Amino acid sequence: LTYNDFILLPGYIDFEANEVDLTTNLTKDIVLKAPFVSSPMDTVTEAPMATAMALMGGIGIIHSNMDADRQASEVRKVKKYEQGFILDPVVISKDCTVAELLELKEKYGFSGFPVTDTGRLGGRLIGLVTSRDIDFVPPSQHGEPVTKYMTTELVTAKSGCKLLEANEIMQTSRKGKLPIVNESGDLVSLIARTDLKKNREFPLATKDDKKQLRVGAAIGTREADKERLAQLAAAGVDVVVLDSSQGNSIYQINMIKHIVKSYPSIQIIAGNVVTANQAANLIKAGCHALRVGMGSGSICITQEVLAVGRPQGIAVFKVADFARRHNIPIIADGGIGSAGHIMKAMSLGASTVMMGGMLAGTNEAPGEYFFQDGVRLKKYRGMGSLTAMERRGGQQRYYSEEQTIKVAQGVSGAVQDRGSVTQLCPYLCQGLKQGCQDVGARSLNQLRTMMYLGELRFQSRTASAKSEGSVHGLHSYEKRYF
Repeated sequence: LTYNDFILLPGYIDFEANEVDLTTNLTKDIVLKAPFVSSPMDTVTEAPMATAMALMGGIGIIHSNMDADRQASEVRKVKKYEQGFILDPVVISKDCTVAELLELKEKYGFSGFPVTDTGRLGGRLIGLVTSRDIDFVPPSQHGEPVTKYMTTELVTAKSGCKLLEANEIMQTSRKGKLPIVNESGDLVSLIARTDLKKNREFPLATKDDKKQLRVGAAIGTREADKERLAQLAAAGVDVVVLDSSQGNSIYQINMIKHIVKSYPSIQIIAGNVVTANQAANLIKAGCHALRVGMGSGSICITQEVLAVGRPQGIAVFKVADFARRHNIPIIADGGIGSAGHIMKAMSLGASTVMMGGMLAGTNEAPGEYFFQDGVRLKKYRGMGSLTAMERRGGQQRYYSEEQTIKVAQGVSGAVQDRGSVTQLCPYLCQGLKQGCQDVGARSLNQLRTMMYLGELRFQSRTASAKSEGSVHGLHSYEKRYF
């Protein structure tokens, strides 16, 4: 069975939906306040997605279909985000024109830029230019240098000052941005007023002991990935996902043992698996969580091409039932197309869900929007697609890096615009809370307990029942989720 083959029967309600606790374990030691994980796919998760997911209470897994240096850099961007100090601000030179500044504003979505004599971080700070400096510059003067309009009487803070001290300077000066300079007047970092609001706006944010956002990264299971792992560890990664379509291999077992021995503070998500026997080997090796799913993603054709896999519903149930005896959380990876699917995955024993297609159309996903037939879309592809396997990361996941003939296990396509993760995740949270309320579960932990005690009831669905349970009988309709 899979998600669309059954439905949950209602229970007894004696509490409000907002009282439902969605706190759950990603791994043995990492706790999330929302059970959402973004998939390590090159059209889904880089730093912007991982940052947004962590702010919303989940976590993002940076994909490995890039060189190790860049992946480590993406991890560092997430880890630095919540510190308040912007350590890699966009800096412009004194020769930059107003027209060029407007292009940067359009590209990056903000308008305050420090100006240095070299045009780079580390150069001598000579000014700061914001929207209020150039808003009323007529188009005929857009070719003039920004130095003509920039603010030169600046409030700055010295390098080494604490975040609290820098915030107090900003509040006193009522400035939107505060440059941080060294004794020579060289720019070393920047702080923005918007950072002061982050903790108030994102109370569910997933943070480590240092109050930095948590982030994960995917790696392969070859010898070369040990060097990639070393760079990720140095960047501060919290959890690594061993990214393989079939995780029950000697390669993955050896990599788990290596990580446990060399990086004991890094949590390990192993997989993918769909059977208890697969799970047993990886748990014995020392993993801290399991990723469940094989061929169930919307862009995956593994089951069609290789005739290997398992329907996602029964895979989640069987692996979760085995893993819970070892206190190992599982991540339901694949087949999530709605808030209802998340509710069903949780009810079958999953602790979190990993989403690809659900997030690929959001603002934070890599890539640019384009229009087709009047619909705003973004590209989305499986890591087993031929285009993704042109790079080493996609090949490794499907054990095909040494093969002359590549067998595609995924497709390339496009998904519709879904807006921002900061709008989508609250909707999914509320849908999950209301689902838990309907069955009488005050928390995700209680939901799983009810299932194992036989208190949570399920009903199988025929094709007619599925049709009845969806929109029907209308000439036309508009389906809006939030």
